Amino acid sequence: MKSFYLIFLTFISYSIVFGQNGKVIDELIINSKILKGDRKFAVYLPPDYDSSNRSYPVLYLLHGLGDNQSAWIQFGEVLHTTDKAINSGIATSMIIIMPDAGTGQMGYTNAMSGKWNYEDFFFEEFMPHVENMYRIRKNKRYRAISGLSMGGGGSFLYALRHPDLFSSAAPLSASIGPQNIDQMDDHSYLAYWGFSKSNINKSDFEKFKKKNNSLYLIDQMDQKTLNSVRWYIDCGDDDYLYKNNVLMHIKMREKGIKHEFRVRDGDHNWDYWRSALPSVLEFISKKFH
Repeated sequence: MKSFYLIFLTFISYSIVFGQNGKVIDELIINSKILKGDRKFAVYLPPDYDSSNRSYPVLYLLHGLGDNQSAWIQFGEVLHTTDKAINSGIATSMIIIMPDAGTGQMGYTNAMSGKWNYEDFFFEEFMPHVENMYRIRKNKRYRAISGLSMGGGGSFLYALRHPDLFSSAAPLSASIGPQNIDQMDDHSYLAYWGFSKSNINKSDFEKFKKKNNSLYLIDQMDQKTLNSVRWYIDCGDDDYLYKNNVLMHIKMREKGIKHEFRVRDGDHNWDYWRSALPSVLEFISKKFH
C-alpha cells in the first residue's frame, strides 16, 4: 500500500512540475476560391483540448518573409513555449492558428495587381473556416493577432483595418513598409507587395501606401477606435526595422493610444522572437480572462 501511495504522489508531483502537453498539427489544407488553390496552415491545441468540451480564445500567429506556416513550429518552438506558459499560469489555454502566406506570392495584403487577394482570403475564407473547425470563441474579446517581420506588419494592418475583430495585437519586429519610393528594397517589396521601386510610379506608390502603410493608417483613425485594441510592440535595438517601429510608438503616444513598447537587446532573428513569445502570450491572456 505504501508503494502505491508513493507511486501516486510521484505521479501527482510530476504532473504539477512538468504539466501537460498540447499538440501541434501541421500541413492542414484549406481550398481557397479567392486565391484559386490550396493553402496550408498549422494549429496549436492546448493541453486540455481533447479532454474538455469548452471553447477557447484564439491567437493568429503570422510568419515572416520567406517562411510558411511551419516556421513558428520549427524555429519558434511554439509548442514548448506555449505549453510552458499555460502550465506555469502566465497564459490562459488558447488555440494558436498559423497560416501560410509565403508559398507562391508572399504577403498578407491584397496585391496591387489584384492577383493575390490574401487579406480577402484571410477574413472571408480562412478565419471562418478555422473558427468552425475548432472550438474557438468567436468574438473580439477572445481573438488576438501577432506575428514577426512581414507578419508583424500584417498584425498591424489587420488590427488597424479590423479593430472590431481583435482584442489585442502584438507585432514583433514589424515590417511597416517604406514611407517613400527611395526607401524601397527591390527584392523584398517585389516579393510581398508585387512591385518595387524600379517598376512603380509615385502616384501608384502613394495610392498603395495610403491603403497598406500602418503609419499612414493610424493617422486616419480616431483615438477611441485605436484604443479598443490592446497593443504590444517589440523590436530589437539592433534590428534593421527598428526605426519604423519607434516611429509607430511615437505616433501612438502623440495620438494618446495606450500601448506597450519594448526595445530589448537583439537583432532580426529567431533568438529574439522566441524570447518575445512568452510575453506576447501573457499580454494577450490578460484580455482573454
